[in-house]
Amino acid sequence: MFGIFKKLSENSNLPVIEALKNGAYLIDVRSGGEFASGSVQGAVNIPVDQITAHINTLKKKQNIIVFCRSGNRSGMAKSILQQNGISNVINGGTWQNVKKLKDTHGK
Repeated sequence: MFGIFKKLSENSNLPVIEALKNGAYLIDVRSGGEFASGSVQGAVNIPVDQITAHINTLKKKQNIIVFCRSGNRSGMAKSILQQNGISNVINGGTWQNVKKLKDTHGK
């Protein structure tokens, strides 16, 4: 049974892995304090409640991965960006997941 769940997890990470390989723009949507305590190398910190202020800049990015502590705030950030015409956004889930994938597969 464990093997099935591992395979499902790997498949759900494929879009993140591909985006990382293509140099995705990484956004940590946690608070500044959370970001300061650790994040993914190369990520920028834009707390979810400030994401709309950065829409014009983010429209210029080719691939965007958003992430947070649990995946909830990054889900909200993805939704906000999509509602503002930015469709190339992936919810990477937790910052630890994105860090692990970047360390293994990213640039």
